[in-house]
Amino acid sequence: MKIAIVCYPTFGGSGVVATELGLELARRGHEIHFITYSQPVRLALLNPNVFYHEVNVPEYPLFHFQPYELALSSKVVDMVKLYKIELLHVHYAIPHAYAGYMAKQMLKDEGINLPMITTLHGTDITLVGNHPFYKTAVTFSINKSDFVTSVSQSLKEDTIKLFNIKNEIQVIPNFIELDKEIEEPVTSCRRSVMANENERIITHISNFRKVKRIPDVIKIFYKIQQHISAKLMMVGDGPEKEKAEYLCQELGIQDKVIFFGNSNEIDKILSYTDLFLLPSETESFGLAALEAMAWSVPVISSKSGGLPEVNFEGVSGYLSEVGNTDEMAENALKILKDNATLNKFKENALSVAKQFDIKNILPLYEELYHKAINKFS
Repeated sequence: MKIAIVCYPTFGGSGVVATELGLELARRGHEIHFITYSQPVRLALLNPNVFYHEVNVPEYPLFHFQPYELALSSKVVDMVKLYKIELLHVHYAIPHAYAGYMAKQMLKDEGINLPMITTLHGTDITLVGNHPFYKTAVTFSINKSDFVTSVSQSLKEDTIKLFNIKNEIQVIPNFIELDKEIEEPVTSCRRSVMANENERIITHISNFRKVKRIPDVIKIFYKIQQHISAKLMMVGDGPEKEKAEYLCQELGIQDKVIFFGNSNEIDKILSYTDLFLLPSETESFGLAALEAMAWSVPVISSKSGGLPEVNFEGVSGYLSEVGNTDEMAENALKILKDNATLNKFKENALSVAKQFDIKNILPLYEELYHKAINKFS
């Protein structure tokens, strides 16, 4: 199949999922065309089946904000005609499903029926999409998609609750690539750089937005380190990072917390990690938790959104109500108290992660792709 994938090219979960999906499809022999405004951060172009097409938005003084949707839809049309693309898979409702629909209509006028699949990832629905300014357009785009998927049952239910959806939504969960190897760059980090041999390593990875409840991460760790020797790895960047650094200073634990910023060595850090913290206000799925579990790292998380679909209570970790940092810290200590308990949770975390191996999830997408193409053949 010749498939075009439209996504955000950033460190966020939707962009990562779309990129990894495309790369695995390419490894299976499909021809994949990424269409976006810059090269996705995890996109490796050393594959004859992978193509990247940049969307350029020309500057024009009449526009206060440049019309990316127009440029994107035009680029999709051009690439579909040039490469004879058979299917469009857009990730994120805004603006990709909207631009995808415009592209479909332009192609239809030229006698080309392009099937479009829209995958909903989370904030495109619960935060951005539900805004009154966008809600009508999002509803329209979802209903005009040929097929719609969501990354969790929780997100599907939220979408149906928030919008007047007439389309069926199929749940295809996020996935993880379990058999990848860790690259060893010259500056590769070592465990000794992060912590002493007798210290537990606790990690949090996110975009440091308010929804991630970064202060709760610090508070949980503060309570943990009062009972055991530990270090906290804070990986990522965003608006809450500076506040978190100040909070560490106020609590007197700045020497026990390392702020990495955005890192290309996430796998390396997780391979040394003993416990992962994700006390988010909500998560449509919890991809960061799954990535940790794939490295045999148990998870302490909130009990919101799609997290209970990924982190299994008392098996791969523990779940608590949002904001209950005392219970989260207590549960963390249950896991970290001795090596035997920790190792059992590590084994369980990997076992749960295997259910979400890309080799199990990818066939669900391939089946949907064939169904979409056959619809117009």
